[in-house]
Amino acid sequence: KEMLPMFSRRKFLFFSLLGVSFTAAAKRIIMPSEKKAIIHHVYFWLKRAGNQEDQLKLIEGLRKLARVKTIQSFHIGIPAATHRDVVDRSYGVSWCVFFRTPEDQEYYQVDPIHLHFVESCSHLWERVVVYDSIDV
Repeated sequence: KEMLPMFSRRKFLFFSLLGVSFTAAAKRIIMPSEKKAIIHHVYFWLKRAGNQEDQLKLIEGLRKLARVKTIQSFHIGIPAATHRDVVDRSYGVSWCVFFRTPEDQEYYQVDPIHLHFVESCSHLWERVVVYDSIDV
């Protein structure tokens, strides 16, 4: 029944979770440090602000968009419950994507998956703001 005599179930779970944590941390640390890496951050304001159904449709569209092969990692978010003068919480959904090179980001722009996303989801938003940045 026991996996290994020297490992209790608790130790096995601890070391398994530790490995997952290190893997996730390595992705976050290693990817952005590549000198030509591009971070593409998009903010969407929904036509029907606060409409949960539209928000979920946009999030589902972004999950499908994440299949573009040049995307290294991504994050889909909604405004956090932080209240400071410098925090803008007026958007409905955010999309943050990491690319290894400018060429990978250019490929993404014309990829059929991206074009389909714009075609099928643009009716949901009234405004989009994009911030692209590179490492210094």
